[in-house]
Amino acid sequence: MTGRGRAGRLGKRIGEIVATAIDNEIKDPRLEFVTITDSRITPDLRVATLFYTVRGVTLDEEPDLESAEAALANARGRLRTLVGKQTGVKFTPELTFQLDSVPDAARHMEELLAKARASDELVRKAAEGARPAGDEDPYRKPEDEQAGDAGQ
Repeated sequence: MTGRGRAGRLGKRIGEIVATAIDNEIKDPRLEFVTITDSRITPDLRVATLFYTVRGVTLDEEPDLESAEAALANARGRLRTLVGKQTGVKFTPELTFQLDSVPDAARHMEELLAKARASDELVRKAAEGARPAGDEDPYRKPEDEQAGDAGQ
């Protein structure tokens, strides 16, 4: 959401209105798996950007991003009308839609973390029975230094 103040509140409200309209009022089957994740509005309150994600019908299926984008473009006028009626602002902001990349980035991070965990596990297993190459304790101790000074 946008920062504090009127722009932040209006941006949040626009996101709620559009999300509710997509769920309940717009009867386009291409929007069935679209979720509004965030909304931001410019400081002059003229352009509202709505971030969305599209999920597939099943977990294994890739979402149809092109048809979702076309459906949002097709519903833009109706959604803007609803925003204007429900917000009561003098100038209804233009609505733009942008695919949200956060879920993809999060998925990529989870994959990287899983690889790191697997690598750490391999290192831990390899180090399980390992012994030091030199002495057990390679560091000098104060009594070693005194013994060395006494021998001189």
